[in-house]
Amino acid sequence: MPTISRRGFLATSGPLAAASAMTGAVASGTTVFRPDVQALPRVRQQLVDPPFVPDHAQVAERGPKVVEVELVVREDRRVIDNDGTEIHALTFNGSIPGPLIVCHEGDYVELTLKNPAGNRLLHNIDFHASTGALGGGALTAVRPGEQVVLRWKAIKPGTFIYHCAPGGSMIPYHVVSGMNGAVMVLPRNGLEDRDGSPIRYDRAYYVGEQDYYVPRDADGNFATFDAPPVAETLDAMRTLTPSHVVFNGRAGALTGDNAMTSRVGESVLFIHSQANRDSRPHLIGGHGDFVWEQGSFSDPPAHGLETWFIRGGSAGAAIYTFRQPGLYVYLNHNLIEAVELGALAHVTVEGEWDDDLMTQVTAPGPIAGG
Repeated sequence: MPTISRRGFLATSGPLAAASAMTGAVASGTTVFRPDVQALPRVRQQLVDPPFVPDHAQVAERGPKVVEVELVVREDRRVIDNDGTEIHALTFNGSIPGPLIVCHEGDYVELTLKNPAGNRLLHNIDFHASTGALGGGALTAVRPGEQVVLRWKAIKPGTFIYHCAPGGSMIPYHVVSGMNGAVMVLPRNGLEDRDGSPIRYDRAYYVGEQDYYVPRDADGNFATFDAPPVAETLDAMRTLTPSHVVFNGRAGALTGDNAMTSRVGESVLFIHSQANRDSRPHLIGGHGDFVWEQGSFSDPPAHGLETWFIRGGSAGAAIYTFRQPGLYVYLNHNLIEAVELGALAHVTVEGEWDDDLMTQVTAPGPIAGG
């Protein structure tokens, strides 16, 4: 019976197997790698740490292309809150979440995944945006000291997560240790509202929500380990009660000097992912003017939402045009997770205040009449 080899070809015997290895054809006779792909223009995308997104055109400037990206697995120790709580993190390119990848419908994404020799674990990647068994997970498994190249065609526009999925209990362990990110596949003509009118944005930010399950010691304090505490973390995970729920890797990562920024009159695209648990993004003092709650750009956006729902294992998108200056709080509107566990961010907006939209009629003072 045919089996999938590590290179992703269908292993058989006889002439078909030889042809498959040479041309990339599978047993059904279809072609995995079309000859014309080799002639397409190639663009190397410079990935950046979230919340920032790679430079990109909102409307495709010409025909399909091959978008080259590189993700390097980094295993390290890092602090995730202001109390000095430390985890053994697993990351793509050193950031939590991993970098946002941007392409257009019909483009090809060509990933080089590297697992440096100094790492301990086998890693791979499952692209929810891709089409094929395990999202490429079976074709990208790399041990320490190895690299692999995977190419997949972006045929569904929207926002999607990617994550490590090495098998069994190590799938959730890797995901909640930081190994997840997102892909945005834009329609070739750009985003549109429900009436088919074009939507454009002035800025874009990627907010990756991360749940952690830090083991505790006998006194109830967060424990510190010299080696990755796999068994202890799995025990904490099975409680389904996160110790932290944060944006972009640690509590306060998108506040203060690291707050997102905008100006009155600018339209901002927020891409929000949660690879494991449900979330409820909300912008205090603003709204989702256009929201693709389920991430599909093939569907018309909802208009004017106060809070939207991101299902665990997915990414969504929302656009808001800021109308007032000030400090906005962008958070998970499970307020316990936002305030107590860390799932909140700030957006600092500059510009002129509009009293017609909001004004303080009288300042605080004694209650009239005593």
